[in-house]
Formats: sequence, structure tokens, C-alpha cells
Amino acid sequence: MSEIPVDKQKLAAPIKSVVDKFQLLPEFLKVRGLVKQHLDSFNYFVNTGIKKVVSANDRIVSYIDPGIYLRFKDVRIGNPSMTTYEKINPHTCRPADMTYAAPIFADIEYMQESHGQRTRLEKKNVVMGRMPIMLRSCRCVLNGKDEAELARLGECPLDPGGYFIIKGAEKMIPIREQLAKNRIIIDADNKGNITASVTSISETIKSQTVIQIDKEKIYLLLNQFVKKIPIMVVMKALGMESDQEVMQMVGADPCYSALLLPSIEECAHIGIYTQEQALAYLDTKVQYSLERGAFLILRDIFLVNVPVRCNNFCPKCLYVAVMLRRMMEATLNKHAIDDKDYVGNKHLELSGQLISLLFEDLFKKTIKKVGDNIDKALAAISRSRALDPSRLLCELDIISEGLKWTLSTGNLPTNRFRMQSKGVTQTLGRMSFIGTFGFMTKVSQQFDKSRKVSGPRALHPSQWGMLCPCDTPEGEGCGLDKNLALMTHVTTDEDEGPLISLCYCLGVEDMELLSGEELHTPNSFLVMLNGLILGKHRRPQHFANALRKLRRAGKIGEFVSVFVNETKRCVYISSDGGRVCRPLVIVDKGISRIKEHHMKELLDGVRTFNDFLGDGLVEYLDVNEENNALIALYEEEVTPETTHIEIEPFTILGVNAGLIPYPHHNQSPRNTYQCAMGKQAMGNIAYNQLCRMDTLLHILVYPQRPLVTTRTIELVGYDKLGAGQNAAVAVMSCSGYDIEDAIVMNKASLDRGFGRCIVMKKYSNIIQKSRTGASDSILRPQRTGPGSEKMQILDDDGIAAPGEIIRPNDVLLNKVSIHTRGILVSSEPLLDSAYRPAKQLYKGPEGESCVLDRVALSSDQNGKLSIKFLIRHTRRPELGDKFSSRHGQKGVCGIIIQQEDFPFSERGICPDLIMNPHGFPSRMTVGKMIELLGGKAGVSCGRFHYGSAFGEPSGHADKVETISETLIKHGFCYNGKDFIYSGITGFPLQAYIFMGPIYYQKLKHMVLDKMHARGNGPRVMLTRQPTEGRAQKGGLRVGEMERDCLIAYGASMLIYERMMLSSDPYDAQVCRKCGLIGYYSHKLKTGFCSSCKIGENVSSMKLPYACKLLIQELQSMNIVPCLKLVER
Repeated sequence: MSEIPVDKQKLAAPIKSVVDKFQLLPEFLKVRGLVKQHLDSFNYFVNTGIKKVVSANDRIVSYIDPGIYLRFKDVRIGNPSMTTYEKINPHTCRPADMTYAAPIFADIEYMQESHGQRTRLEKKNVVMGRMPIMLRSCRCVLNGKDEAELARLGECPLDPGGYFIIKGAEKMIPIREQLAKNRIIIDADNKGNITASVTSISETIKSQTVIQIDKEKIYLLLNQFVKKIPIMVVMKALGMESDQEVMQMVGADPCYSALLLPSIEECAHIGIYTQEQALAYLDTKVQYSLERGAFLILRDIFLVNVPVRCNNFCPKCLYVAVMLRRMMEATLNKHAIDDKDYVGNKHLELSGQLISLLFEDLFKKTIKKVGDNIDKALAAISRSRALDPSRLLCELDIISEGLKWTLSTGNLPTNRFRMQSKGVTQTLGRMSFIGTFGFMTKVSQQFDKSRKVSGPRALHPSQWGMLCPCDTPEGEGCGLDKNLALMTHVTTDEDEGPLISLCYCLGVEDMELLSGEELHTPNSFLVMLNGLILGKHRRPQHFANALRKLRRAGKIGEFVSVFVNETKRCVYISSDGGRVCRPLVIVDKGISRIKEHHMKELLDGVRTFNDFLGDGLVEYLDVNEENNALIALYEEEVTPETTHIEIEPFTILGVNAGLIPYPHHNQSPRNTYQCAMGKQAMGNIAYNQLCRMDTLLHILVYPQRPLVTTRTIELVGYDKLGAGQNAAVAVMSCSGYDIEDAIVMNKASLDRGFGRCIVMKKYSNIIQKSRTGASDSILRPQRTGPGSEKMQILDDDGIAAPGEIIRPNDVLLNKVSIHTRGILVSSEPLLDSAYRPAKQLYKGPEGESCVLDRVALSSDQNGKLSIKFLIRHTRRPELGDKFSSRHGQKGVCGIIIQQEDFPFSERGICPDLIMNPHGFPSRMTVGKMIELLGGKAGVSCGRFHYGSAFGEPSGHADKVETISETLIKHGFCYNGKDFIYSGITGFPLQAYIFMGPIYYQKLKHMVLDKMHARGNGPRVMLTRQPTEGRAQKGGLRVGEMERDCLIAYGASMLIYERMMLSSDPYDAQVCRKCGLIGYYSHKLKTGFCSSCKIGENVSSMKLPYACKLLIQELQSMNIVPCLKLVER
């Protein structure tokens, strides 16, 4: 009898228990993710960035007398206030059109001069401007407040913050995606030439250095030089005169030597052998407009990220040698070309970096202006008062106004980089609660969206877990505008100094101590920190593991990334800002480090997410370091080679995609459609929505929590501020009014409040004041006479009364304004003729009556009276209103049927909606079917069912089998079908009908806002054609395609009517002799030709006025069209 083989090692291994790691998610979202990167970025600027900017430009010295100076010793940002002491909160700023800002305090030391006497003085807390404060940041009054305190301040606890309030409007700075700075990117241009480019940024300058292979020769492209410079000339100018040394630095391999030979020959052909010759040659190639020479360009602009100390160009030579080596490897092997769409080659620019750029620019303008004012004061012959530089600093308002203007308009002018950016800020959309989150996590790219490129639009594998694969718009922004995934964090800058010292302690050899030949020895790897070459290491894997151990122990920053690239033979260490990273659970020898007792401590509140990081149980990985890891989705899939486990697989989706139940059962475009429509769904936007005065607000009257929910919904608070209702849906064909996705609705459900919404619209008016003191006036309403019926809602003070029913063209404010602003104020009252009526009318949909909800009076920052009216309109669903489920199944209301004609089940349940079954086969939205089953089971057993993405193995999504068992237990059919009776005949239907609750969203597209027709109306003055658009009461355009259809039908008279009679008919007087257009002389009562000077041959004809205008415009260009007339 043979022995049964026993795996003793497997028996001795510890038991791998599956730990529910879900509780880590809410703990993570308390400290990182979603909006926290905006806050971290702004906090870094407030605490560190602003001090760096000021310390780099800390002195203002007079050009005329260097003894007069002003020095900044320290700078800090105070608490938000209106003046220096009067504190404010965001809720008071919104309705009053104020800016939520805090003073910037500076401690200064300066030299005061008075009548030849000089005194050195110090001042503390000098206000040099006002900085807009990001809500929920470390300087905001809301920071660290609990729910009760936030309610006292009038704020919603679920509001994420991360935006600014500028003149009452909520403005946010979207995340911008750019190519990584200070990194070597190998690429091929349009002609197939290999290029190596580095976008370098230092404290003072930004430059792009490009090295290109063109016709086998290598050149440097730099904007400061007139033309391409041979690379060997640059190497000689940097002090590397020996060709052999360059060859050694690039690599001793003969294939590299052969690629470099044409460049060496070209340099010899020009006759350059020494550094002096090379610099003299480069001086002739410098742009004429530049005052600096070639030596200064190579030192200060060429590869500015590589520092030059004591004019030692050795580090720059090494950097160029590495660039040349990478280019040659790409020439020999096309796979070595970098992928620009790889997320590791991108960096995301956050609000803090942008504010820092803007502040630096404005601060430099301020100190330049103060310096100029000091020089002006010193140049003045007679001075009555002392020269006080601190007073000159306080008088300027450049910083406050500049910050406010940029955040308000979105235009960013930066002199440092000589660039003008537009659209850097956006108004925060408050259409729905989830739409606000979508705005905060949106990542937009910086190039033209109209370009038809497929590369940047494609879903890149490196986006896994970092960027949501579903949430991208349709149309021109598809694939370019992306959204962050649920657990993504964007890093902020960390100090490099300690890391550099640590690397040298861990065995990195300094490049300056090594020869060129040792640069590419086979047993060692290059070590690069944030794109800067630190040196070499002979045991790269050992070095990387040592750094990771230090990171897990909390000795270095948690966001420091260590990536060993075997193909490029390089260890990349990154600690800079703008990298995307996410947390993962660490695995040792196939066993997760997180045990059950850790999760119990977390649930008991003893342990936090930061404790998990500090104890080395969880760590952040960026896109590059993920390439060195083997990540398992679930603990069951762990092997001995696995390094990490996902915390939860559904976190690869973003916030908007996380609302969809069972998205992994849907066809992927449907999930993308829902991500776009979820932002347009009406619901509640915040707890304080009725205290706000937004320009346009859509609120659902009876919003509900979805019966089939997901973990993401609970994490972001969507269950507290929902945007939809659970509707009983029958999937069947009914009445023929349900074709093409139209929905048949139950009138009784609408009467009970299904789909009912409130539209709030704000109208505002400002009582203007002139410089002379005269101001607009509000008159008492006239109660009798013409026009009095439009003033019935006005109070005796001339302002509309709250609670009044208001109709189109009613007067909201009976205001009169002054004809000319220059009228001087005198004791005499102004005559009535000096005023003109400036009534504010309500312009709304005809036939609809609204209610004046609120009237708010406040004074703005300039002291002018601001009057705001909030109009409330309650709407119930009607034919043509748009609805959608959470699976991209959108449709309009096709017909509303009385409940007595609606089908009903044997239990007497009548559906709210009827949906056509043809919506399922081609769309393949199986997730919607499972949602219906889950909702039905949930209603039966009184439990919310879950449908999180990929959640069946981990228990975050109920399985269909379990749902079916619940249905059977409560007396329903296992497949969700019901026995249905016809409401019209009363007989049972011949088929079982699939029926149950589905969460439906009412979208903002309502027929009342779109419906438009006109018989006659306004015309454009130039062409005399009807105006365009519903707002201008425009005509309905018959375009080119419509015209083509009418021609195909042969409906010539209809074309004649639409194109001319209904548009711009014109009786033109045309001369039969010369063919030119004349005019009708009322004196002679006949047509007259201006060219022939007679009226005998003039005939009258009808033609479009636009045609006559075109003929006259052509005549102005010396092109004379002649009309040949034929008698009919």
C-alpha cells in the first residue's frame, strides 16, 4: 500500500482568514481622498509655500539710495475676517456677495528717512493683502468643527469644501493634468526622429530642453538659441573637451559609438575642439533679444533642474550623457520609447500650486511697485513728511485684487513663465449633491479637445485604481476629462534634503567621484530622485527594500515612491507633488499583515488609518511602484509571490460610477452614460439648501434613499441627500406610447408626488450710486391707472412682497435710475426728467404662475444696496420630461394614464411606470434587472440590498440566488415576474410580467424650459431675418439638410415660403439695362437707377433682404454682380 503524499509545509503554515477590510475605507476618507488633496495642497501653500516665496524675494532696496530698504522677516495668513478684526463665516459671504478671505500678515524691518535722519524700525502684523480662503482648509472657521457646530454656522456637514467664495460665487480650481516635470521623456516626432525632452522647473524659471536625432546627427533645441546646436559643441562648451570621455559616458558598446560618430565628425568639421571655441560659437547663435551670453544660458536655462555649483558643469554633462544613452537605446529598440499617456509620466497640478504661482507673480509686482515708489519719493525735490516704506507697502492692493480677479474670471497671467492661461477656475456646479463631488474630482487635460487623437482618449492600463474607467463625458471631451477613483490621493511636495542624505547613507555612490566608464557598469543601477541623478548603487534591489522598510516604519514620508526599472537599469525615487497614489494592504509570504484584531481595534475606535500606515500594515503606492508589485484582488487569490492586496475592488471606480448598482453586469457605455446623467439628476444639494440663494436650483420634493444601494453611496453620504425615487416598474408593452424608450406614467402616482420638483431662480438688482453721490431710487407703486395690474405684488416700499403669486411680466422692483451719472448733488431735489424708469420684470414661462419665495436685502462690499428675489416654481411631471434609471436607460414621459386603466397585480399593486421591454436586449443592462429583483426582495423583507461593483465574493453585493430565495420565502416568483390583470378589460394578461421597484432619477431637462414656437417676432437689424434662440424669441431654422429634404420632395412653394416670405422678403428696384439695384423714389413715385440716372428701365422684384445685402457687400469689394431680368 503506497503512502499518501502530505504537504507538510502547507500544514504548518498559519491559517489565512479572510478579514473584512471595508472599515478601512471610511477611515481613509476621513484623512485622504476625494476633496482632501485640494485641502492638503492649499494647506501646504499656507503653511510652507507662501514663506518660501517671500523668503526668495525678501528685500526691497532703493535703486537711488541702497541704504533705504525694506526686508520681510516672516509672513503668515490670519483668520478669515472682513476687516482685520471682524470675523466672518462662509454662510454670511454667500448671500452678501462678499469674498471669504483672510489678511496676509508680514513682520517687516525697514529704514525710515526723515529730513536726512535715518531710523531702523521693525513692525509686526503689517497687512499686505487679503488671501481668499479655501473652505475646510486649516485657516477656515469650519476646520475641525463637528456636526452641531457646523449647523450653528449655517453649513451642511456633508459639504466637502475645497472651493473658494469670491464675490458670493463658489469658485473651484479643477485639477489639471500635465506631463511630468524634471523627467526625461523619450518620444518620436512626426518625421520619426527620436527626441529626448525635459521640462525643467526651478524656483525662478521654467524651460524645455530637447535633444533630437536628425539625419543620424544629434542636436540640441533650446528656445534661447536661433537654430539647432550640434550636441558635441554643447558637451565641449560644458567643459568636456575629450571625445573619448563623451564616448565612455554614453557607453563603450560599438553600436553606441557608431551612432555618436556623425555628431563627432560634424563638430570637427566646424573646427571646434576647446571650451572657449565652443562658447564663442554658441555666442553667435544666441537670440538677438537676449542680453545674456551662451555661458549664462547653459548655466541658468539649459536643464535648470540640474543645479550648477561653482560653475561645475559635471552634473549637467552626466545628465546629457544619460539622455543620449536613452535616445540611442530607443533608436536600436523602439520599445524603449516612453508612453506619454502612461499615468506615471503625468503629474496633476492642484489648487495650491496654482495659487502659489499667482501669489509669487503678484508679490513680485508689489515689491517692484514699492521700490519704484521709494525711488520716486527720494527723487522728489521737496518732501513734507518722512519716507516710510511700510506705509507705501500698505497702500498697495495688488495682491488682494489680483487674487480676486483671477479666481473670479479664471484668467491667470504669470510673468515668470510668460504665459496666459484661461479657464483655470470654474463655478462650482450645484445641480446635485453628487455633481458637486464630480466637479471636485475632475481631471482635465491641457490641450485642444477638438483634435481627433485616439491615444490620450484611450483607457490606459496604468489608470487602474487611480482614475475612474467609467466617468468621462461623451463628445469632444471623451477620454480627456477624467475623474479620480474613490481611494486616489494626489501628493503634495516634500522636502528633498533629508532623502538625499539618507540615500548616500544607504550606499549610493556620488557620480562626481566616478569616471564616465563606471556610469554603465553592468552590475549597478542609476539612482534618480525627482528626475535628478544622485549617483549609482551596486545592489539596487537591496537599496529599494531598505527604503521601503524605512517608509513602512514611518521614518520617511508615506508618499515617497521607490521604483526599480530593470530595463532602464535605474532606481527612481519620487517625493514631489502631483503624483497619484492609493493605499494597499501589505502581504508577507502570502499572508496579509492585517489581522482580525487590527480591524476590531479600528471598529472600537482605538486605531485610526494613520496607525495602519505607521505600523506598516498599509502603504501608498504610486503608478510607478505598482509595476514592482503583484497585487491580488481578494485574499483567496494570494500566492507566495503576492506583495499587496486591494483594500476593496470597487474602489477602482469613482464617486459617480459608485452610485450604479451591479455595474459589472452592464455593458460599459451604459455606465458612462449614467455618470453623465447622475450629475443632472434633481435631488437635495445640501442640508442648508433652503437658506441659500443660488442662481438656479432644482430640488426634488420627495427624494428617497435607493432600495438597492452600494457601499460608495454610504461612504459619500448620497443616502442622506438622494436624487431620485423608488418607482414600481412593470416591464411590458402598453398603449404604443412607450416606443423609443418613452415611459408610460401613472397619474395617481404623480398626484401622490412622484417626480414633483421645485425650481428656484434668483433675480438680483443693485441700487447704483454715482461718484457725485446721486443714486437710483425706488418709487411707491401706482395702484390705479395703466400698468397698475403689473404692480399688484409690490409693497408700499416698491419692492415685491414675499409669498405673492407672480406671473410673467409682473414688476419685481419699481426702480428709476438717473439719466446721466455726472449730475452734481445739491440741496435741491432732482427733477423727474432726470430719472428714467428701470423696472425689474419677472420673465418666466407663459401661462405658469410662480411664488416669490424670499426677498433679501444686503449691502455689498462697495456699500451699495443689493436686492435679491428668489422665485419658486413647483412643477409636476408632464409629457416630454426626461427620466432615467441608474443604468443609462434614459427616456421621456410618453403618456400619463389614469390609474383605473393601468394594469395591476393579483395583490392589487399598480406600477408607477411602464417601461418597454425592447430597452433591454440591445443595451444589455442586466444590472437593471438584478436591481429590480433586489428592490423587490428588499421591500418584502425590509432590508436594503447591496449591489457594489465586484462585490459578490466579498459580500458587498447580494447574489441573485440569495435574492430569489428571499422572494420565494415571501410568496413571489423566484424570477421577479407577477401575474398581471389588464386595467381596461379586467382579464389576466397572457404573459407573466417582470415587475418591481427601480430607483428612477428626474433629470433637469424639462419640456417647459425647452418648448418654443413663434408666429412673428423680433428680427436681426442687419439681415432683417428672425432672431435665433428661445431666449430671443427666435424663429425655427430651416437648415441645409431640411432644405435638401424639401428639394427632394419637390415642395418648391414651401421652400419659397420658408426661405423668403416667412423670413426676410424685400421689394428691390432692379435696372433692366445695367442689372444693378436701385431705389424707390417717393418724390417721383417710381423706381430709380443710381448708375443710369434714369427710372424708365427699373422693375420691382421680390428677393431676400440677405441676398440684397450680399450684393451690396460684394460691391464694396469692387465685385459687381448684375441681375438679368426676364419678362414672365
